Amino acid sequence: MLQFLLRLGMVILVVVLCVVVSIGGCGEGATPATTEVEEVVLTVGNLSDLTGVSANAMRYINTALDDLVEHYNENNLIPGVRLKVVTYDGQMDPAKDIPGLEWLVRKGADFLITPIPAVSVTLKPRVDKEKIVLFAMASQKEGFLPPGYVFNLGIDPQYDGYTMMKWISENDWDWETDGPAKVGGAAWTESYSDKFMDGMKEYCMAHPEQFEWEGGYLTDFGFSWESEIEALKDCNYIYPGIVFISFVKQYRDAGYTEAKFIGTETQAAFFDVVDDAELWDEIDGMLFLKFSRWWNEEGEVVNLIKQILYENHSSEADEIISAGVGYLMMAQMIPMLDIIADAAEAVGPQNLDSQAIYDAAKSFVFMSDGIQRLSFGEEKRDAVDAYAVYEARSTEKDIIRLHDEWYPTVRNP
Repeated sequence: MLQFLLRLGMVILVVVLCVVVSIGGCGEGATPATTEVEEVVLTVGNLSDLTGVSANAMRYINTALDDLVEHYNENNLIPGVRLKVVTYDGQMDPAKDIPGLEWLVRKGADFLITPIPAVSVTLKPRVDKEKIVLFAMASQKEGFLPPGYVFNLGIDPQYDGYTMMKWISENDWDWETDGPAKVGGAAWTESYSDKFMDGMKEYCMAHPEQFEWEGGYLTDFGFSWESEIEALKDCNYIYPGIVFISFVKQYRDAGYTEAKFIGTETQAAFFDVVDDAELWDEIDGMLFLKFSRWWNEEGEVVNLIKQILYENHSSEADEIISAGVGYLMMAQMIPMLDIIADAAEAVGPQNLDSQAIYDAAKSFVFMSDGIQRLSFGEEKRDAVDAYAVYEARSTEKDIIRLHDEWYPTVRNP
C-alpha cells in the first residue's frame, strides 16, 4: 500500500509539474505551446457629415457603422483583429474631402468608407496613387472607374436611372397600350441627382416608344420650384431630388395629382421628414428602387441589422426605423467587413494592410438568402447586382415591396 501511495504521489507531482511548466512543454522533446498573439488594431476612416446639410440622415449611418464594428469586435468575427472607427466631419463639402483624407490618414486609418457620393470622385486620384482602399456607399462612375482602389458598395446613380426606367417599362406603365410615358425631374445640384437624371434621360432617348423625356432641372439648394413644376406638370413620372419634401408639397399644392414620384435608396433616408411634414398622402404610390431589404421584411442581413439595433438602441428603435434607410445602410457595411475578414484570413492579422484588403475586395462575392447580391471583380468596382422596387402607401405610412424576385442591375440603356 505504501509503495502504491508513493507511486500515486509521484504521478500527481509529475502532472502538477507538467501543468505548471506547460507553456514550455512537459518533458524533453515536447512541442512548446503557442503564446497568445496580440490583437491587431485596424482603423476604419469614416469621411461623413456631422454638421452639414445631410447630417440628419448621416447620423443614423454613422451610428450603424459604430454598432456594427462593436458587434464584430465583441463576437470576434475577425479573429486577431480589433476594429476602431475614426470619423471626419466633411459637411458634404467637396472642399473638405482632401483635408478629410489627410486627417484620417494621420489618425491611423487603414482604409476608408464614405456615405457621401461626391467624395469618391474627388479622392479617387489620391487613393489610387497612395494605394488606400476607399469603400463608397454611393458613387457615380467617375468615382470608381477606371478600376482602382475605390470600391462602390452601394448604388450608382446612372445605373439607378437605367434600372428604374427599365423596371417601369416592364412592370408599371403599359406603353404598348397607352403610348410613351412622360418623364422628368427636378433636384438640387449635388453629386447624385444629376447623374440619376442623366440615366433616366439616356434610357428615355434609347426607348422613345416607351418614354418621352420632358426635362431635368437642377437648382442650387433653393426651396421655390414654380418654374420646374410648370415644366413638369404633364409628367407621368417625376424624380423630385434627394431632399424631395419641398418639391413634392409644392407640386401637389399646385393641383397636379396624376404624376407618380420615383426615387431610390437615397430618398428613403428622409421618411422622418415625411412624417413631420405629413406628406404621406402626397407621396402615395411613389416608387423606390432599393438594393437592401426594408424594415418590414425578413432576411439574413435585415434580421441581423434589427438584432443589432435592438441590442444597442431598444428605446430609440422605433424612431430609427421610422427615420428610413439610414441605419439600414449597415447592409453595405457588412460586406465591407466580410472583405476585411477575408483579407485577414488570407494573409494573417499581422500582415493585414490596404494591399491585402484591395486583393480581397477585387474577388469578393456576397451571398444573402441564397442569392448573389453584391460582387466585385478585376474590372468591376460597383457591387450591387440586383434591386427590389417598393411603393409608398399612405394608409400604412410605409413602403411595401412590389415583387419577391430580385431585379438585375441595368448598366446600359
